[in-house]
Amino acid sequence: MQFARINDITIHYRLVGAAAAKPVLVLINSLGTDFRIWRDVVVRLAADFAIVLYDKRGHGLSEIGQVPYSIEDHATDLAGLLDRLAVKRAIVCGLSVGGLIAQSLYQRRPDLVRALVLCDTAHKIGTAEMWDARIAAIEAHGIEAIADGVLERWFTPAFRRPENVAFVGYRNMLIRQPVAGYLGTCAAIRDADYTDAAGKIAVPVLCVVGDQDGSTPPDLVRETAALIAGARFEVIRDAGHIPCVEQPEALTQTLSSFFKSLSPGDKP
Repeated sequence: MQFARINDITIHYRLVGAAAAKPVLVLINSLGTDFRIWRDVVVRLAADFAIVLYDKRGHGLSEIGQVPYSIEDHATDLAGLLDRLAVKRAIVCGLSVGGLIAQSLYQRRPDLVRALVLCDTAHKIGTAEMWDARIAAIEAHGIEAIADGVLERWFTPAFRRPENVAFVGYRNMLIRQPVAGYLGTCAAIRDADYTDAAGKIAVPVLCVVGDQDGSTPPDLVRETAALIAGARFEVIRDAGHIPCVEQPEALTQTLSSFFKSLSPGDKP
C-alpha cells in the first residue's frame, strides 16, 4: 500500500506503472466507495497508461481530516498528490463526486489536466434540500439506513440480485465508509455548482453515463455535456451509476475510443 501526507491528512493511493514512462490516467471514485471500484478498468488499461488511484479524504484508508469539506478541498488534495508524483498533463476521469473534483482541479490547476472524462456526474448534482435530508438521516441512523435507496440508484436490478456476491461486497463497501467522511463529502456536493465553470473548459471532454443511472441520469449528464464546447457524450448500456463495476469492458472501450480521438497536441 502507498500513503502520502498531503495538506493536513494522510492519503492512501496507488500508482500503477511509471508516470515518467507512459501517459497518465487519474481515476477518482464516487461518494461512499474507495478506489477498488476501478479494478476491472485498471487491468484493461494498465498496459498503455500509468494510472493514479486514491481514496479521497474521509474515504477508504485515507484520513478524515477536518469536516465538512468543499469540493475545492478534495481538488487541492488531488493536486498535492499529483505534484508529489510529478504528474503533469494527465487525463483525469472522475465518477460522480469524482467528476466534480475533476472539474474543480481543472479550474484551479489547469496545468495538471490535459483531458477530462466526466463519468456519471454533472455540473451540479442534486439539491440542497436533498443533501440536507440525507445528512440528517445518516446523523440519526447511520449509513446503513439509507444504503438500500442508494444502491438502487447505483446498480441495475440485474446486478442487485441477492445471489450476486459482488453486490453484497459493494453494499459492505458503502456502509463501512467513515460516517464523518461520508457526511463531509455530502456537504461538499451540496454546495458545489460548476454550471458557469463548465462553459470555460477548454480541454477535450468525454461525458459518459450508464443508461440506468439513478443518481445522475443520462439527461443530466447530456445537459452537462451541452455546456462544454466540443464535449463528447456517450451512454453505457445495462449500467447504473457505477459502470466501471457493472460494465467495465464497455466503459473501457468507450474510454479507449476517446483517448484515440485526442489530437497529438492533446495527448499527454
